[in-house]
Amino acid sequence: MFRLRLREIGRGAMLDVLLSSLVLASVYGLVAIGISLTWASIGMLNLAQGFIFTAGGYAAYLSSQALVNAGAPTPVLSVVTVLSGMAGGAIAGLAVGAVTFLPLQDRENFKTRALIATLAISLIGTQIWLLIFGPQSKPIPPIFGDGRVEVAGSGVTYGQLGAIVVAALMLSAVIAWMRSSRSGLQMRAMMMNPLGAAVVGVSVRVTGMRVLAISGALTGLSAVLLGQVFFVSPTSGVQPLTVGLIISLAGGLGSIPGTVAAAGLMGLAEALTARYTSQAYVPFALFALVVAILLIRPRGLGGLLEDVRE
Repeated sequence: MFRLRLREIGRGAMLDVLLSSLVLASVYGLVAIGISLTWASIGMLNLAQGFIFTAGGYAAYLSSQALVNAGAPTPVLSVVTVLSGMAGGAIAGLAVGAVTFLPLQDRENFKTRALIATLAISLIGTQIWLLIFGPQSKPIPPIFGDGRVEVAGSGVTYGQLGAIVVAALMLSAVIAWMRSSRSGLQMRAMMMNPLGAAVVGVSVRVTGMRVLAISGALTGLSAVLLGQVFFVSPTSGVQPLTVGLIISLAGGLGSIPGTVAAAGLMGLAEALTARYTSQAYVPFALFALVVAILLIRPRGLGGLLEDVRE
């Protein structure tokens, strides 16, 4: 009986780790996919993704507070909060594109210029959010309910299940759009051969702004999902940006399957490290894992990187 109880506890602990890793992979994977798509399509490493993340979080917070004060029912509150976060992220992505991509796209050393410009937006954006909303953290109400489901001796909250399902559905929708729609095919052409796509009439500027809007919407959605666990603050986008960059590098910039695989590995590494050691060791574990991956596969798990664009 005692051994059986130990096995049940072990299964419950492992299930907790797996669920935590899936939630982390879902949230951070959305940010990483946005970074990867932006790089593969227009050659811009967007360091303002943390600013976009915070914009989506605050947009969701403002809309949810307005609906709560108005006494809106829970289904309406949930849908509007998610859509507001995505819309806020998309608008912030377009704003970043208007400042960094459109003016610099046809200039020499665009990649370096854009890298510096997006870093400046990230630093300035933190101060802007601080001036507007103050240093206090803002809560986003639960959009999936407060219940939980017992599975194999472990409790799974509705928030965890909702984050995994919504992230998976959104990623599937983006992949389906890229494969079937005309604008999605144009974006894939940009990823495969930017010069060839321009020759056949694909507008680099229009497609680039579309990519930035989609990337911003994915990041805004991740802000809403992560806001179910953590509060929104002026600096809440720092960690998602850092982890998103690590995942996109480990997965191979421009590769969605590689990024998804890397997100799963990074989520599992973070969940295991946080549970069995300390949260303070999580950054060391993530960096060690990405270094190991890049030593074995220098181009990342997806293996695209520069030669595809050249």
